[in-house]
Amino acid sequence: MKENTTQTESTQIESTTEQSLAKQNPAHTEQDSNSKDFNTQDSIHTSSTEQSHALQDKLKAKFLADKARFITAFILIGILALVLIIDSPLLTCVVLGVLCLVGVQESLSLYKLESALHYYVFTALAWVLAYINERVVESAFIVLVMYASFLAYSKKISPKTMLPFIYPIIPFLSIYALYKDAGGAGIWVIVWLIIIVAFTDTGAYFGGKALGKTPFCETSPKKTIEGVICGVVCGVIFGSLVGIGTCGSFLYSMMITFVVSIASVFGDLFESYLKREAGVKDSGSLLPGHGGVLDRLDAVLFGAVVMHFLLYFLPGYKEMAIIL
Repeated sequence: MKENTTQTESTQIESTTEQSLAKQNPAHTEQDSNSKDFNTQDSIHTSSTEQSHALQDKLKAKFLADKARFITAFILIGILALVLIIDSPLLTCVVLGVLCLVGVQESLSLYKLESALHYYVFTALAWVLAYINERVVESAFIVLVMYASFLAYSKKISPKTMLPFIYPIIPFLSIYALYKDAGGAGIWVIVWLIIIVAFTDTGAYFGGKALGKTPFCETSPKKTIEGVICGVVCGVIFGSLVGIGTCGSFLYSMMITFVVSIASVFGDLFESYLKREAGVKDSGSLLPGHGGVLDRLDAVLFGAVVMHFLLYFLPGYKEMAIIL
């Protein structure tokens, strides 16, 4: 009992002593308090720095993992910009023609057809005819008739071999037709198409990530209705503004942009369908990190066909100039 009393008295004495020292030397107490505050601030700063470094490391790892994809994208953008700046019908025809030849080669594997020289000969012929006359898309049908005659005469090739002339040759020629038929606004029309497709695709991706819940269709399980809606909305907003320079009217621009945006969604879907039927992940391997030419241009190909058709309803389409 005495020991407990002694301990209690000792504790009281120590407490009284500390209080007395605090009154006698308040600066010392404040210094201890400030030291604790500084330690807390240092801890917060260290934690923030660590988080910043972790984010930088994550972004760096992401970049390195997709390094080939980014490099390929920069190269493609550079080539596109160069073609648009030079604005030469011959250069545009050659670039699109080469891409089309690669697309035909990729489509053969998607259609499960054996590669043969006649595909490339007739494809090249279609582009030569497209360059030397004003009826660009019709050039494909002339070559298609010639090819069908070749099939009927030889009887050695299946009618299935005509599929590459439907897709991707006609859509590729539709891109060139957009450029060639729009008069002085050819480059601007191509830019308009690319803007629609790019923002539709980007909006669908991020919209699907953030809001996607309802599957769009069985062909592409990752696509969602919410994502598609977000994509079309983004495509229409940005595409309609760019299209005013071609249409001269926001209403016309918005209507055409809306239909082209939807077409681009189904262009991407059609390519997914072909790849699933063929049992392949990508249509090709020419573009590191992106797959093949058809993987990159599937939405553009469908959009070009629809845009070329719709623009013919605009007054003075053949004599069009950029209106800014």
